[in-house]
Amino acid sequence: MTSILIVEDDITYAMMLKTWLGKQGFNVASASNIARAQKYIEAENVDLILSDLRLPDRDGTDLLRWLAERDLPVPLIIMTGYADIQSAVQAMKLGARDYVAKPVNPAELLKKIQEALQTARPQATPTAPSPASDFLEGESDAARQLYNYVRLVAPTNMAVLINGASGTGKEYVAHRIHQLSKRANHPFVAIDCGSIPKELAASEFFGHVKGAFTGALADKTGAFVEANGGTIFLDEIGNLGYEVQIQLLRALQERKIRPVGSGKEIPVDVRLISATNENLEQAIEKGAFREDLYHRLNEFTLRIPPLKDRREDILLFANFFLDQANREMDKQLVGFDDRACRLLLDYAWPGNLRQMKNAIRRATLLATGKFITPAELSDLPETGTSIAALPLRNEETEKQHILEALRQTGRNKSRAAQLLGIDRKTLYNKLKLYGIDA
Repeated sequence: MTSILIVEDDITYAMMLKTWLGKQGFNVASASNIARAQKYIEAENVDLILSDLRLPDRDGTDLLRWLAERDLPVPLIIMTGYADIQSAVQAMKLGARDYVAKPVNPAELLKKIQEALQTARPQATPTAPSPASDFLEGESDAARQLYNYVRLVAPTNMAVLINGASGTGKEYVAHRIHQLSKRANHPFVAIDCGSIPKELAASEFFGHVKGAFTGALADKTGAFVEANGGTIFLDEIGNLGYEVQIQLLRALQERKIRPVGSGKEIPVDVRLISATNENLEQAIEKGAFREDLYHRLNEFTLRIPPLKDRREDILLFANFFLDQANREMDKQLVGFDDRACRLLLDYAWPGNLRQMKNAIRRATLLATGKFITPAELSDLPETGTSIAALPLRNEETEKQHILEALRQTGRNKSRAAQLLGIDRKTLYNKLKLYGIDA
């Protein structure tokens, strides 16, 4: 029988957990502090430890260090309140297998216990890291609901429309759907419709033959043929011209494409996932987007919430991006100090995950101590206001705000306009007015 040790100073809470886990078939013991837990571990066989983070004599992280010093590979799950989530993430860096937030959700706890026990089995065959490890899904209710929908729709062939603001991770969600689908062993081809000149869009999608137009010096294979058998992802699909929309609709209906300049049709089998940060229904009303194509794309809709609506995920993502930056820059920063954590939590994150990743890479580069402080996050005002909330009082202020928005978005004018709270046409006019070369 699998044995679990609960290390918890709240006797009533420990007893409740012990009773519930006992009913799940585990042999459960409890200790009210670190010293007693150590004595129990030395005397008895323990398969898993469930430890509170804050204990009367020491912290759960001290128990982790003690286990490491004695080379005891017992998986440990940290229990913590929301306010201590930063410390829980640091505990995982020290070797904790996972963490759960109090009050504990029984189903979630049981799932994490089972996962920890499975990964603790000896002689396991090493496996390559999953591509999903390049991204973090999050623990918030909004994130859980989103990825429940992802897992639900992935095995089907339904066309999926992903709606979300810039920087929320739409391409990752599309890639995750592909990875979990029956097409996972076939290509995933992504196209940014916002970056393709309208006159070249048909060639990008369907290919062309040599001499089809000026500059067509050789045959080109289009994205639909490249993705045959797999998934094609069209990002910012609202930017497609009307003529290409007609061609795309025909390709989806007939499951055939015709390269530009060719009289030959090529059968294709692709699953289409598209994404937008625009309101396509409004675009339909204005005559800018075809309603029949919209319904073809929109067999299932996923809406990605902005980062500001996923507060429980903010510090998780911050530490995730810090780990990435540490590896990239060969640094060993431990985390964020308390003021930096508050700043991260209070900031509005208008540029979402992309903005956070850039801010933390910069902070990692600048940091000289073990922790990132507000000094390294100087790009983020401590008031938590976004650029869009800053009034454009005069020409010089307005110019500086535009330059900052362009810097934050990598000089992407559409996203800079969103960040500033103005439309793209207005931004172009301002760029000309101030002589900004963008």
